[in-house]
Amino acid sequence: MTNQPPSAAPAATRREVLARSGLGLGWLGAASLLADEGRADTAVASTLAPRPPQFPARARAVIHIFANGGPSHLDTFDRKPLINELAGQPIPSTVERVITPMGVSENPLLPSRRNWKRYGESGLEISDWYPQVAEMADDLCVIRSCWADGLNHVGSVCQMNTGSILAGRPSLGAWVNYGLGSENENLPGFVVLLDNDREPPGGNRVWGTGFMPATYQGTRFRNGATPELHLAPPAEIDPAQQRAKLDFIAELNRRHLRERAGDSELEARIASYELAFRMQASVPEVTNFADEPAHVLDMYGPDARDAGTFAANCVLARRLAERGVRFIQLYHQDWDHHGGLKGGLTRECRQTDQPAAALVQDLAMRGMLDDTLVVWGGEFGRTNYCQGLYKPGQDFGRDHHPRCFTIWMAGGGVKPGITWGETCEYGYNVVKDGVHVHDFHATMLHLLGIDHERLTYKFQGRRYRLTDVHGKVVKGIIA
Repeated sequence: MTNQPPSAAPAATRREVLARSGLGLGWLGAASLLADEGRADTAVASTLAPRPPQFPARARAVIHIFANGGPSHLDTFDRKPLINELAGQPIPSTVERVITPMGVSENPLLPSRRNWKRYGESGLEISDWYPQVAEMADDLCVIRSCWADGLNHVGSVCQMNTGSILAGRPSLGAWVNYGLGSENENLPGFVVLLDNDREPPGGNRVWGTGFMPATYQGTRFRNGATPELHLAPPAEIDPAQQRAKLDFIAELNRRHLRERAGDSELEARIASYELAFRMQASVPEVTNFADEPAHVLDMYGPDARDAGTFAANCVLARRLAERGVRFIQLYHQDWDHHGGLKGGLTRECRQTDQPAAALVQDLAMRGMLDDTLVVWGGEFGRTNYCQGLYKPGQDFGRDHHPRCFTIWMAGGGVKPGITWGETCEYGYNVVKDGVHVHDFHATMLHLLGIDHERLTYKFQGRRYRLTDVHGKVVKGIIA
């Protein structure tokens, strides 16, 4: 028995034809009226077809390395000699206090036991925990004055990924997908890579779509040999049979959707079936490193050949960007060092230093760095004081600190070899050129050719945007 669609539905009545025609003309008018305000909320606008930027873009793709847990800026990219000089003493009373999960703490200052050095012609000062990233100093734009609103991981990871500390908003990658569409119809426009099986705080909603159509959500590639389940059809099913089955299912879904206009979950399912069919060929090809020269894999480090490691994910991110994937996120866990800071950061930096540096270098050698924006950073920084009673020689940790932290960027239209913003001499408060998460998002969208104030989505009578009612483009870091 062959899979054939059922007989055609009964002809529509005159009343139904007029009603549907009227609604169709109304949607065309609405699309025209909304064109200048942002993307119209119509079925046409919910497709992943590529769309032009609102103005000439500097970046075509983004590779976002998310150091989940909050790396210590004081031990990596923001040297503060004074906390070493005053180690074991409380912060002077003249310094404005900041609330952290520990409250307003008077715990003693914890020194940074790192060796620091200036690198490249730019003279960027970076600690010895990131020696290979440091060798790329002349390609980096280091923002030392980032700040956020959340105190704990769930809210802060949510804000860095969605613009809000409260769950339910579309993710950064979803906004990019919505605004620009996908350049490769055979791959998702937004791909998420994790180097272990644990999702970040808040779970997969941090790459979800919130109230936006589900079509724009991130597609997580699994670790190991099967990045997506059931990509290969059973051996007894030939391509023609599979195509006929998909066409049959699509026709049933389209009929179902006609009575449920605006059901984004159903729209996403229809689109996912078609994308999954095309991914059967494209995903095995992009995740197979057999065509990668040995010297390239060696450049990323000894783990680059092991699927699912951070190093392998960096190689995969470059391969995805080469093939037109617009937004790629690499999550690296375990940067939450309330204790054992020295041991923890030694481990995390060792796992990420060589691969991250190689990614920037590899993109540059291929001529891709000019239009690929690489971003490294977490959801907040760490305090300059220790958790617990400080004793010299013990491996203490630092608390969460949202009021200042560091993010670095490379390529994609940012100025290379510069630092932006400053924190106070204790690394405790921003004192110059602060960059809030909303500003960071506005700048990233700007580099992609999107005006953060014009990219909106209407929900429950209000037009939302990634930056809410805030955000300004940090023009000083744009080349």
